[in-house]
Amino acid sequence: MALDKSRAIPIYQKAELIFKLVQSLVASLPEEDDYIQDTKHLMLEDAMIITAKIAGAEGGNLYSIRMQNAAIIRDHAMHLYVQVGSLRFHKKYKDLEYVTLIRSEIDAFRLLFIEWVKSFDTTNYYWDEWELFNPPGAVRPEENLFNDSDNDFDINDYLDFDEDE
Repeated sequence: MALDKSRAIPIYQKAELIFKLVQSLVASLPEEDDYIQDTKHLMLEDAMIITAKIAGAEGGNLYSIRMQNAAIIRDHAMHLYVQVGSLRFHKKYKDLEYVTLIRSEIDAFRLLFIEWVKSFDTTNYYWDEWELFNPPGAVRPEENLFNDSDNDFDINDYLDFDEDE
């Protein structure tokens, strides 16, 4: 089962720890401030997506899919880092230890992320036509394989029709 496999790897465990810390942080935030309420939702969403995308990347072994998930993870981790850090500038939030702790854990997560991405199998991929998630040195497939103007295919070459029938 992919989720069980995912839970065993250090990057997933770190992501779960970050999610738990974010949950604790959110519980400590004041309720009466609209900005903080919006920030709570964004932080929880970012932390949840990170763990889900790690599980998704571990569910298969295609380089292209894993890299797509990695890009999403990176985006949400960076967003979470900024959202948490923004609390330092909010007058109604004074418990800055959470901010420092979570940002430190995201920094540690980043190092695990780098090693995790290096472990992706670059020989197992499908060609990304947008050319964003192809492995380094990937060979581009033939251009216009199915271009009708260059096609010598004739259906009659493959059908056995008797002209007299």
